[in-house]
Amino acid sequence: MGILIDSGARVIVQGITGVQGRFHTELMQNYGTDIVAGTSPGKGGTTVHDVPVYDTVLDAQKNHSANASIVFVPAPFAADVAFEALEAGIKTVVIITEHVPVKDAVELMSYAKRLDAQIVGPNTPGAITPGEYKLGIMPANVFASGNIGVASRSGTLTYEIAAALTKAGIGQSTCLGVGGDPVTGLNFIDPLEMFRKDQKTNAIALIGEIGGNIEELTAQYISESRYPKPIVAYVAGRSAPVGKRMGHAGAIVMGKAGTAESKITALEAAGVRVARTPSGVAELLAQTLREE
Repeated sequence: MGILIDSGARVIVQGITGVQGRFHTELMQNYGTDIVAGTSPGKGGTTVHDVPVYDTVLDAQKNHSANASIVFVPAPFAADVAFEALEAGIKTVVIITEHVPVKDAVELMSYAKRLDAQIVGPNTPGAITPGEYKLGIMPANVFASGNIGVASRSGTLTYEIAAALTKAGIGQSTCLGVGGDPVTGLNFIDPLEMFRKDQKTNAIALIGEIGGNIEELTAQYISESRYPKPIVAYVAGRSAPVGKRMGHAGAIVMGKAGTAESKITALEAAGVRVARTPSGVAELLAQTLREE
């Protein structure tokens, strides 16, 4: 069972008839995820990889009672699509799309909070519990089942670090991308709370990057809550120039705010071991597990 959904989750793919929706639907199905329906306005009554397609989420819900959705639609429409899912009773919505307008994202997160629903992303690779389900776009072959929880702001670094963990014989419980846009539904504190309660997770890897203050707030949370499980982190962007966006829309340093060094300092002060390179995460975790 994963921290976000469990292996029995029933998933709707919003934007299933598009190139990305069609492609990743098949890969998620092959991994064992139960894709019960898809939506695409005007395409109701068709099928994609034997999955029935509906014009709206509400139509799909009348027949399938899904509890999760994944969004593959262009940025200008992504928030509307997510609103549609929430209004139809979906409690977990994963938004793969990046560069969702900030105003749209703020309104969406506020609405989801009122409904006690979870938005993952925007600009996320999704989540995977190795061996059980994949709700996202990550390459499944780099992950292996185990006891390390991974929460990340970067999809590519998630894959790289998971591959290094797997190569070192260190499996993962759930790997979750919180998203790289400036406004996201989950931050690091949310998955840390989930991992705290998850009996399968013995230690956590956090993958941060420049921009914003999510890592600093997480360090404060770790310290004040006396977080009970060991955490190893990596923060990307130590050499990033001020004022230049690096990869993600949220990865930008303005003045002294959001620098890698400020994040590393805060995390280390909270007792988190911070790797200097992505490959160092596996080495530090192996060392940490030996000491436990």
